[in-house]
Amino acid sequence: MFEHVVYFDNAAATRLDERVLEAMTPYFFDLYAVATSQFGYSLGIDARDALEDARGRIAAALGAQPQEVLFTSGSTESSNLALKGVAQALGEKRGRHIIISPLEDFPVLHSARSLERQGFQVTRLRVDGAGRVDLDHLRESITPETILVSIQAANQEIGTRQDLAAISKIAREKEVLFHTDATHTFPRLTLDVREIPVDLVTISAHTIHGPKGIGGLYVREGTPIRKWMDGGFQEFDLRPGVENIPGAVGFAKAVELVTPEETARLQGMRDRLIERMLQIPHTLLNGHPTYRLPHNANISYRFVEGESLLLHLDMRGFAVSTGSACFSRSLEASHVILGIGGNHERAHGSVRFTFGRYNEAGDVDAVVEAVSQVVADLRRISPLGKD
Repeated sequence: MFEHVVYFDNAAATRLDERVLEAMTPYFFDLYAVATSQFGYSLGIDARDALEDARGRIAAALGAQPQEVLFTSGSTESSNLALKGVAQALGEKRGRHIIISPLEDFPVLHSARSLERQGFQVTRLRVDGAGRVDLDHLRESITPETILVSIQAANQEIGTRQDLAAISKIAREKEVLFHTDATHTFPRLTLDVREIPVDLVTISAHTIHGPKGIGGLYVREGTPIRKWMDGGFQEFDLRPGVENIPGAVGFAKAVELVTPEETARLQGMRDRLIERMLQIPHTLLNGHPTYRLPHNANISYRFVEGESLLLHLDMRGFAVSTGSACFSRSLEASHVILGIGGNHERAHGSVRFTFGRYNEAGDVDAVVEAVSQVVADLRRISPLGKD
């Protein structure tokens, strides 16, 4: 093992900030009771107060009311609840048609497939070569049977951001609910639900140096949604189970530690990495060149397999991710790269670099130098592109 690993996979998970751990610690050892005040003992009341304080702080970052934010186990559960909860609430009353983009992360993508097996119709919108949805196609696809549009705020792999204001305007005009998965944007990019009328928003702590196993779902007041899991009455009777109070407290602290200054620093490193990587011959930036996540760069290297590049970089002390089949645990190439018109070579040669709080400016030059050397070595022995 390397004593120091330069970590460029912050879209998958981030190192916990010590200040977050410090905020969480009392709720493991001192204030460990169930978050309830019904039974009258002070330990439970204190736990309930901590939960509601965390809820209020996260809601404030969204421009929401505290009662509009419920805690979940993470973004997967949140998106499942959004799609399946709305489908159960409106499927028999309003219609059985849902609209998504083909580039969604798996919680939305697979929830939609599950609903299809139950008889729902799912429309997958056209996207351009950068991954932005076709707004005309969205408008044309909405029918009287449509109950929900679910389009991510930004793509988890290529970083392209969507125009949430335009999408929400169309949905509102057509009187259709709108859900967005903001796992990779909140709170780094502003999403004020008072200004952008989204109805449901998926959020998570694991991408912002918060704890794993805690997320949230914003549900605009009055949005028809049903409980997805059976159990108790917790979280406004929408998400049963004992509340994760340390996680909620840590999530709120993590949200407050994200600053515009930090985001600008990450974007500066991202821009330098893209500029230098594209100087390597036969490279291509995936996703929108500017309207993208501030901490995401996704590069395809021709004549090189992404998994080979990943392994060689790992041996040099760099952690990155790839859309190649071996590391996606499937026999398919990245559905995102294919979805924007890329071929299998482009998908298998793609590598994602995502920055976080603990990356430093020197990491960029170090990884570019390593990638340049590894790519040259791999191309030298590759049967592809010899000419």
